[in-house]
Amino acid sequence: MKKFVDIIKYEGDNSTLIWKHPCEDFNSLTQLIVHESQEAIFFMNGQALDLFGAGRYTLETQNIPLIGKALNRAAGDQSPFHCEVYFINKTEQMSIKWGTDSKVQYIEPTYGFPISIGASGEMSLRADDARKLLLKLVGTESCLDQQKLVSFFRAFLMTRVKTYMAQVMKSNSINVFEIDENLAAFSDSIKKLLINDFAEYGIAIEQFFVTTIVKPDGDRQYEKFKELHFRQYADIAEAKLRQQVSVIDAETEAQKVVIDSQAQATKRAQEGYTYAQERGFDVAEKVATNEGVGQMTNLGVGLGAMAGVGGVVGGVVGTAVGDAIDGTASVAPKATEGIFCDNCGAKLTPDAVFCDECGTAVAKASDTCAKCGYKFERSGKFCPKCGTKR
Repeated sequence: MKKFVDIIKYEGDNSTLIWKHPCEDFNSLTQLIVHESQEAIFFMNGQALDLFGAGRYTLETQNIPLIGKALNRAAGDQSPFHCEVYFINKTEQMSIKWGTDSKVQYIEPTYGFPISIGASGEMSLRADDARKLLLKLVGTESCLDQQKLVSFFRAFLMTRVKTYMAQVMKSNSINVFEIDENLAAFSDSIKKLLINDFAEYGIAIEQFFVTTIVKPDGDRQYEKFKELHFRQYADIAEAKLRQQVSVIDAETEAQKVVIDSQAQATKRAQEGYTYAQERGFDVAEKVATNEGVGQMTNLGVGLGAMAGVGGVVGGVVGTAVGDAIDGTASVAPKATEGIFCDNCGAKLTPDAVFCDECGTAVAKASDTCAKCGYKFERSGKFCPKCGTKR
């Protein structure tokens, strides 16, 4: 006996995309309950009339209980007004596996050799346009589950995926030896191409992953180019490593020079002398280690040069020069060594009689004053003791 009021709700599982409720030809006032993740389509006399979203609805049909009973008798106990409800599950169908049934043939873009590869992975689908999906794929069947959906799309998917794989690899110049590190971008590119193909059937492709690329390992030509590719990149990596090591060595050497210079400058500041004074120390040390004036001359060091070193170094140099001269007392210095011209100030050549710059006569250090007998120690115009003109 038909119930006065029917309650129609989804009773399928989560892997089912479309499910037809077994209750048909229900009465007016029948309650329809649709969950958040579902939609329901109401059919009457073979036509899809209404699409219901989440909520509770009261269905108005022409199957009024009392009048309908009389009409049913006239139609041989069958309702002359046929009605039914289909539920569409809108949840995302995850982990749907796919794989190419044969190898994809294409020309490897980097090295230009023909190659055959296969691929496999997973995808997730969702019912997007309930009316289109129901009319194009389900028809009058009572159920469309995930397994049946995949069987519908298997041949369609294989043709599209193989075509799109070759297109993407060619247009993006993806090297077959580097494809594994580009799987995310590779998968996304193929997914974008598949969107419109699935949309024609009311299906939305939410995720598409290429997880495995089957390469022709063992193929002679493939192995030859594989070895060439990795040897090339190994050489580049080695060259980069050597360059980095050279840069590090240069930087280390530069840092060492800077540190040594800073340490030496700090030492000078603490001990109270300058770089010029330090060089004076070196000169004094060399003078002190020479045996005789002749060797001092060979070094290009004269008494005038020693006189130019002042301050702290002056004492050290004076001592060094004194020690050097004391050690060679038997060797007399030349008469005009270290003497300068009174007229122009030029340094006189040893034993010179006239200045080789201005021609002024050079007075001998042995000259004496004609008036008081004072022995002159240097050239001049007057006697430093009595003032007599020389």
